[in-house]
Amino acid sequence: MTNTDSLCVRGARVLALDEADAEWDEADVVVEGGRIVAIGPDAVSKHPRATARSIDGRGLLAMPGLVNGHFHSPGNLMKGSLPGYPLELFMLREVPPLAAGGDAARLAYVRTAIGALEMLRRGVTAVHDDAYHVPVATPEGIDAIFAAYRDVGLRATVTIDQPELVEHQKLPWLGELLPADLKRAMDEAPRQSGDELIALYRDMITRWHGAEGGRLRVAVSCSAPQRVSVPYLHALSALSREHDLPFDVHLLETRLQRVHAGLAWGMSPIRRLRELGVLDERVLAIHAVWIDDTDLELLAASGCTVAHNPVCNLRLGSGVMPWREVHDAGVPVCLGSDEMNTDDSVNPWFVGKTAALVHTLSTPDFDRWPRPDEVLRAMTRAGARGMRAAGEFGELRVGARADLILLDLDTVAYTPLNDLRRQLVHCEDGQSLRMTIVDGRVTYEAGRITTVDEAALRAEMRELMRGHRERNAVAAVQAARLEPHYRAMHARASAVDVGLRRTLY
Repeated sequence: MTNTDSLCVRGARVLALDEADAEWDEADVVVEGGRIVAIGPDAVSKHPRATARSIDGRGLLAMPGLVNGHFHSPGNLMKGSLPGYPLELFMLREVPPLAAGGDAARLAYVRTAIGALEMLRRGVTAVHDDAYHVPVATPEGIDAIFAAYRDVGLRATVTIDQPELVEHQKLPWLGELLPADLKRAMDEAPRQSGDELIALYRDMITRWHGAEGGRLRVAVSCSAPQRVSVPYLHALSALSREHDLPFDVHLLETRLQRVHAGLAWGMSPIRRLRELGVLDERVLAIHAVWIDDTDLELLAASGCTVAHNPVCNLRLGSGVMPWREVHDAGVPVCLGSDEMNTDDSVNPWFVGKTAALVHTLSTPDFDRWPRPDEVLRAMTRAGARGMRAAGEFGELRVGARADLILLDLDTVAYTPLNDLRRQLVHCEDGQSLRMTIVDGRVTYEAGRITTVDEAALRAEMRELMRGHRERNAVAAVQAARLEPHYRAMHARASAVDVGLRRTLY
């Protein structure tokens, strides 16, 4: 039997990453009904019970599965496809503002599954997927995403990341920079009203929230406050409170967004959310790069979580988030890979190492540089908190969901083994992974996915890409028409002094 929710891992080195940061040189982990029921030295003998499978953990490290705290699965087809652009030009290719037709449900299913497979192979057991839809969200597209996570066996919290404002309303000066024909084309492009999107959310909650024994869950998303109307923002916040759902909000990812906020509202987006009454503990503040001291005070007071995406921020030249300041303010920070067109992979180990390294450039006070324990917490427990599931996964403890991974300690990453936490952050790249267990079910073992036919899905993806590339070619032509005006907007914003420095220039 390969997959079961009743198993035990015997004699492994165990790193719990729980509140007490428990660690054992040799211990057992016993799982029943998808939850950890016993953990510690001789847990099997002290708590005898019949399990369907016993795993020899000698020479292996058992630790919590990694949590990808921010992700966009629709970008899964775009790895390696785009050169370096700042976010606002990049999004012309990612979410084409003039797109007239969307992807078929089967493409959305396979696209999502391909990313989920890569995550399982890297030791990710849970993902927070802020899924956008081009040009509009549909029940079929939503179902395809959830069905892919259901079948592959990943734990997933999924949103509908769908702004309802016209493109040129979301960005500074764009309405005056665009020629009349392109502005008219944006006005006429398909989009959905807030009422339509809330109806989709309610249907999605009814059918998918808590599915698969709670492995699949729903979150809400406004994308970013400058991309939605105030009534829709309030409706999303109310839905978040009604069902205790995470509320995904991209905040101050780029310098241009801070410029736009000053022009549109005379205040930062974070202060704007606070004044509108929608900044609370359910908010997942995504990026938070161009924040100032007042923003940080408001984030800390709200009880929200920040999703830090260091590789994406470097890929797009967005800047470096003030890691230590955010931590010192008491704001929990989780780590995300963002999407495959900004990370070009889904490797949480690289994300963690990047977080550990890039922030050394922020201060000469090396006592304030990221510590391995902080980075590991951001890769695990904090991601669960951002998904409104603190204590449910992201740590190994009695009562938690059995989301764990087994790493081989007889690999180059741990030879010699000097400091386990430091080597997990700085040496591991995923090659030591031997097993991924989600909800007590073995989903990856001995180099293969156990839940679906991975080779068949990859072959189908290559075939589906034939037609998808034709659509991409049309989007590229549209982007080329729009790009000069976006470049002008970006240059104009770059000349505005925002009183902050988050880049090397």
